[in-house]
Amino acid sequence: MKVTLSALDTSESSFTPLVVIELAQDVKEETKEWLKNRIIAKKKDGDNNDDFLTMAECQFIIKHELENLRAKGEKMIPGYPQAKLYPGKSLLRRLLTSGIVIQVFPLHDSEALKKLEDTWYTRFALKYQPIDSIRGYFGETIALYFGFLEYFTFALIPMAVIGLPYYLFVWEDYDKYVIFASFNLIWSTVILEVWKRGCANMTYRWGTLLMKRKFEEPRPGFHGVLGINSITGKEEPLYPSYKRQLRIYLVSLPFVCLCLYFSLYVMMIYFDMEVWALGLHENSGSEWTSVLLYVPSIIYAIVIEIMNRLYRYAAEFLTSWENHRLESAYQNHLILKVLVSLATLLITSQILNQIMESFLPYWLQRKHGVRVKRKVQALKADIDATLYEQVILEKEMGTYLGTFDDYLELFLQFGYVSLFSCVYPLAAAFAVLNNFTEVNSDALKCRVFKRPFSEPSANIGVWQLAFETMSVISVVTNCALIGMSPQVNAVFPESKADLILIVVAVEHALLALKFILAFAIPDKPRHIQMKLARLEFESLEALKQQQMKLVTENLKEEPTESGKEKAT
Repeated sequence: MKVTLSALDTSESSFTPLVVIELAQDVKEETKEWLKNRIIAKKKDGDNNDDFLTMAECQFIIKHELENLRAKGEKMIPGYPQAKLYPGKSLLRRLLTSGIVIQVFPLHDSEALKKLEDTWYTRFALKYQPIDSIRGYFGETIALYFGFLEYFTFALIPMAVIGLPYYLFVWEDYDKYVIFASFNLIWSTVILEVWKRGCANMTYRWGTLLMKRKFEEPRPGFHGVLGINSITGKEEPLYPSYKRQLRIYLVSLPFVCLCLYFSLYVMMIYFDMEVWALGLHENSGSEWTSVLLYVPSIIYAIVIEIMNRLYRYAAEFLTSWENHRLESAYQNHLILKVLVSLATLLITSQILNQIMESFLPYWLQRKHGVRVKRKVQALKADIDATLYEQVILEKEMGTYLGTFDDYLELFLQFGYVSLFSCVYPLAAAFAVLNNFTEVNSDALKCRVFKRPFSEPSANIGVWQLAFETMSVISVVTNCALIGMSPQVNAVFPESKADLILIVVAVEHALLALKFILAFAIPDKPRHIQMKLARLEFESLEALKQQQMKLVTENLKEEPTESGKEKAT
């Protein structure tokens, strides 16, 4: 088998491959030439910034430029008349959907990754993660996820410590509910506010705290009529917002409501199965029927997992069809669609996720790596064998799909702990145990998949709002649990209306306390606020000096011009 790897010509000692564009085997030469010229046309002359930008930042810039290659006067892709183009269409997206480009992915830096592994997850120990090093290699988005995972895991420890004696010792239900619910309220509020402060510290240090959404570039899947953005003055696709709103409210919203109704219907079937199995066991009392008690939960967990995956595909399709301009808006609408189902069982879901996300890809990669090394050793071609082996190995790796599912798992944990820890105090303990292994399995996942492109972020985005909303719902849930306890009902044996009014009043008082706590704890530490104020002051002073300079230059030019007029 003859191997030609002109793209891997590394005769220049300064050449460092950053991103791989894999083309289909039968791509025509005129198509290759056209694509190369379009990429080169976007390249800007400039200084060598190897020491200024990290490898991840360079790869992000390349991705940004590739995604912003858009059709202008072309009607089709050269050599492929069936691949139609129109002004504003993303060229990379059309090349991918047409099968001309197979994939685009950044290469791992083996040396830097090895150093990161040694300080991160190769040795199982209770220690802080190297968040700054993770950010330097993978970018801010992934670093913020691991920072939040570490913070949330340690924040769960007080709930786990308090929950253990509640589970092990028989206390009065009323005391249990009131004390645990009160602590739950304070805990769920304080940890989210403290995280905002820690997040602001990190993103200020990384230089992404003041990112502005309105200056984001359009996402590659965004399409519309090519025009001029009135704010930036750049040429980009334009799409009426009313069309997007019609798609959301007339199609996406009814579909989500229908799926929610179906999930609730399946839940009712599960409850009926539980009642049937329990009745059968009470009547017979045999060992067979005791095993049968677990069958409804197992069936329900499997059905929910299948339903979640199908719903995820449908949610991604609908969100893409809604044609959101910004990637952040796309992610926000996708997250809101997925968060309508919290019915996945906690422990079963976590175990399955860790196996499917990390250990299975790791095992498959090890097997593929052995085959690639044998293939490289058999080659008799004058190429850089090390680079060729790396490209071939990494192109067969699975694609890292981002932190969406990881955040969703943490969100489910937070939901179970904040909503139901009063009736199941061990929820926090199981979450802590899971997360100590989750740190290592998620880190391993970043290694066994293709290197993701770096994405700058100022915070964890809409997930912060999702966690805060769940903490508000937890207040209502815990007050309802207290109101339904036998001890509280015994105080109001005749007047249930008075009980309901008192529970609602307590719930409103607790919500007020919650919002007071959220307001009293600043989102940014004092020293960060001072630095931001100083930065704004220096920016205004620089602007004033620039304006004064322009005014002075204009005043100097005016006498000369008036003198010329008199002479004339």
